[in-house]
Amino acid sequence: MGAVEDREERVVMQLESCSGIGKKVRLSRILKGGKGVVFAFDHGFEHGPSDFMPERSNPRKVVDLAVESGVDALMLTRGVAQATADLWAGRVPVIIKLTGKTSLRPPDMQMQQYRIGFVEDAVAMGADGVAATVYWGAPGEDAMAEEFAAIVSESERLGVPVMILAYPRGPSIIERHDEYIVKYASRASVEIGADIIKTHYTGSAESFRRVVESVPVPVLMSGGAKTEDPKEFLRTVKSVMDAGGAGVVVGRNVFQSQDFAGTARAILEIVHKGTDPERL
Repeated sequence: MGAVEDREERVVMQLESCSGIGKKVRLSRILKGGKGVVFAFDHGFEHGPSDFMPERSNPRKVVDLAVESGVDALMLTRGVAQATADLWAGRVPVIIKLTGKTSLRPPDMQMQQYRIGFVEDAVAMGADGVAATVYWGAPGEDAMAEEFAAIVSESERLGVPVMILAYPRGPSIIERHDEYIVKYASRASVEIGADIIKTHYTGSAESFRRVVESVPVPVLMSGGAKTEDPKEFLRTVKSVMDAGGAGVVVGRNVFQSQDFAGTARAILEIVHKGTDPERL
């Protein structure tokens, strides 16, 4: 091998090594000690104003509450991250959501996400991760998986971890919380390069443990719609942790709660300390 080729190979190996280090550093910020509570706040784009009580309609108010509550990371769209940077920068890691859809679309287009952000912009903003959704089993699965693969490729070069919102959805999915379906969606997510998986809870610690043990990356539960009984959600979080889960990605069960800070801190107690929900 000539000197030029040898030098080029060393440069490529160094870049690969640097990006690998960068990913590990950023992952450690998001999942502290391998565990994390990620505050999800892409609902303004995905669901619209109906998700928010009047006093929390301004995203700055909600992000401020989340930061002050001590969550481990925020998942935001690019625009909200820009509008609230003075609140989170240097205090809480941010994951930029790079795909989405609005609820204004026709019903037959609700199972298709599209690109709303780019990895380079997320890095330029100081983000520690990016995220994208794939509706496994949906008619548009191929396009979403291809988009996710492109995001992974971009992120690998820049040392940025990628979280997938692995949601089974589509005409062939009878029960999206079924253990086999969730396990399949999680495995497919690993196959296309996800570093962190956010997916549905399967109903019990035993079944969720089998999902967690079937993949080699951290699995976090999707918080979903707000439960009527706050304790019920806390019990589910405890079950996820007992199953070996890495934590939760939660939005509505916190920002729709009358006690925002108290709910967030209770979830953090369970995830990081294993506290019994009945003591909170």
